[in-house]
Amino acid sequence: MQPISVSRRAFAGAAVASSLARVKGANERISLGLIGVGSRGQYDLTEIIRCKGSNAAVTAVCDVYRPNRERAAAVAAKAFGAKPRETDDYRELLAWREVDAVVVATPDSGHSKILEDAVKAGKDVYCEKPMGVDFAEAKSAFLAVKQSRQVVQIGTQRRSEGQYIAAAKLMRSGILGQVTRVDIAAHFHEPRWRRDFHGVQESDVAWDRYLFNRPRRPFDARRLREWQLFRDYTNGIAGLWLCHFSDLAHWFLDETYPAGAVASGGVYLWKDGRETADVFHCLLDYPKGILFSFAMSLTNAAGSRNLWHGTRGTLDLDKWTISGDGAKGPDRLEQTIRIAPEAGDSHMRNFLDCLRSRQTPRCDIQAGFSHAVAGCMTSTAFDAGRKVRFDPVKLEMI
Repeated sequence: MQPISVSRRAFAGAAVASSLARVKGANERISLGLIGVGSRGQYDLTEIIRCKGSNAAVTAVCDVYRPNRERAAAVAAKAFGAKPRETDDYRELLAWREVDAVVVATPDSGHSKILEDAVKAGKDVYCEKPMGVDFAEAKSAFLAVKQSRQVVQIGTQRRSEGQYIAAAKLMRSGILGQVTRVDIAAHFHEPRWRRDFHGVQESDVAWDRYLFNRPRRPFDARRLREWQLFRDYTNGIAGLWLCHFSDLAHWFLDETYPAGAVASGGVYLWKDGRETADVFHCLLDYPKGILFSFAMSLTNAAGSRNLWHGTRGTLDLDKWTISGDGAKGPDRLEQTIRIAPEAGDSHMRNFLDCLRSRQTPRCDIQAGFSHAVAGCMTSTAFDAGRKVRFDPVKLEMI
């Protein structure tokens, strides 16, 4: 199947028309387009439906897999009272003048490129995490957003959850003194990301569009359904999981980029053809003198650990407490503080509210690019077997 050709004039026209319609009053409906409606895209659709009173509606749906596209279109039609337009080419959707904003929930390899194309088309964007897995594409998208006037929310949704908001305020107040070490782990005993792909028919898939920015190869239903296992479409645990926690480090500790990264691991147990590690461990060091450790395995259900160590005590995000554990001296915290949730909200509602107010959403493009840099640094270090450094002035990995 050949890609649909969208002329530069049509693309530019869409951008101008969309920009002119940016600021909408409370009585004007926001028109949303969904790009990618697999499991995560369906979740985002559900979140939009739950945002009662936002006066937003899904009017366009794009997916390269027909059953997903038709299923999402049917749900949107029932929820919003009108059948959305459908396409299997995201560029066609971006050229539709009535679409104000898009939600990008494709496989990870598509996030940065579609985000960049969307803001250049004059669309506001909710882009799922990670913001990018290819450094060059992530940097290009970051610069494109910075040069635009578009509202962009990246989908690390913990920034909208009340208990994390409360923890962030406490940490940024300096309650732990000097934080020098963060120790995070997540362990499962299961072959995560396996999905049944045997019922997928080639005739239902716009395969060339699925591969749009990745190497050409013959149709492979497994690569469509189990894309998390293949390096063409993800950088593995560095993108799929690390992004959540490195984003917390940047937020809690007021850091922007890691200074250096090392990583190791491999496929140690699940020898099922996967190309992404089932055991992974990385270390990131930050300019303020902080060592961040993240480990994950799919080989033993040891559970999780989320500890932030400072000179006055320790934050335990599994227990939601800040205590004097591990500290000595007169500044040691004497009481244990239990972190109570502050007022939070749906990450999607925050995005929709910002579409009207034109304010900066909770997880802006800088936050998204920062966690993309951390993920790209660790995946590069993993592949190269060496320490990777980052130049924050030139925005280059070394």
